[in-house]
Amino acid sequence: MQKEYLDRARNELTEHLVYGKLARREKKPENRALLEKLSVQEKSHYEFWKSLLPGVEIKPRPLGLYGTPLLRTVLGVTFTTKFLETHEKSSIATYEEMLAIMPEEHRKRLGKIIEDEKTHEQSLIGDLKEKRVSYIGFIALGLADAIVEITGVHAGFLGVTRSTLIAGISGIIVGFSAAISMGSAAYLQAKQDSEKSAIVSAFTTGFSYFSSVILLALPYLLIRAMIPAFAASTSVGIVLLAAFTFYTSIVFNRKFFHEFGEAVLLMLGTALASFIIGNIVGEVFQIGANSF
Repeated sequence: MQKEYLDRARNELTEHLVYGKLARREKKPENRALLEKLSVQEKSHYEFWKSLLPGVEIKPRPLGLYGTPLLRTVLGVTFTTKFLETHEKSSIATYEEMLAIMPEEHRKRLGKIIEDEKTHEQSLIGDLKEKRVSYIGFIALGLADAIVEITGVHAGFLGVTRSTLIAGISGIIVGFSAAISMGSAAYLQAKQDSEKSAIVSAFTTGFSYFSSVILLALPYLLIRAMIPAFAASTSVGIVLLAAFTFYTSIVFNRKFFHEFGEAVLLMLGTALASFIIGNIVGEVFQIGANSF
C-alpha cells in the first residue's frame, strides 16, 4: 500500500501546486477565488496521504506542474481544470476500494475526500466563468460546417475532374463565400444575445470556417494526384474534428467517441453523396478528366 499512498500523495500535491499557479495567473476575482479553494482542498487531501507516509519525501510530478499552466494559456482555464479532473472517476473507484482496508482511524477522513471528489470539486469547477467558452458554439458552427461542406466540394470535384489544383481552388472560393455567409448569420444571431459581442461572434465563426477551408485545401495545392490529395484532406478533417470534439467533450462533459463518431460519419457520408453527384454531373454534361 505504500506505493499506492505515495502515488496518491504526489497527485494531490501536484494538483495543489497547479491550482495555486492557475489562481495567481487568473485575472477574474471570482475565478481566482474558486481556484484558490481547489488548491486548499487538494492540499488537505495531500496532507492526509502524507500522514500515512511518515519520513517519506514527496515531490510533485514535473510534467503536471510545468505543463498544466501552458495548457491553460493555450486552451483556457475551464478546459484545464476539467481535464485535471478527468482522472477523478478512476481515483474515486480506487479510494472506495481502499476504504474497506483502510485502518479505522483513517476511514472517516478518506470518506470525506471521496465526497469532495464526487461533488465539491465538480461544483466548484462548474462555477468557473470564461468568455472563450461562451463562443465555443460559434467556433463549432464554423469548424464543423466547413469540414462537412468543403470535404463535400472536394469529393464532388473528385467525380468530375482529376485536377487537384481546380479542386483546391474551388474549395477556397466556395469556402470564402461560405465563411462570409456564416459570419453574417452568427452576427445576426449574436445580436439577440446581450451577453455576446455580435462582432466577435461573427469573426469567430468566419475565421474558424475559413481557417478550416485553407487546411482542407492545402493537400490539393501540394499533391498533384487526386486520390492521395483527397485522402490527405479527409485525414486533416478527421484530425480537426477529433481535436475540437475532444476539447468540447472535456468542457461540456460529453462522450468523446459518440460525438466524434457522429461527426466523422456525417463528413464521410456527405463526401460520398457529393462524389456520386459529381460523377452523375460529369456523365450528363460529358465532363471528363481531359476537359480541365
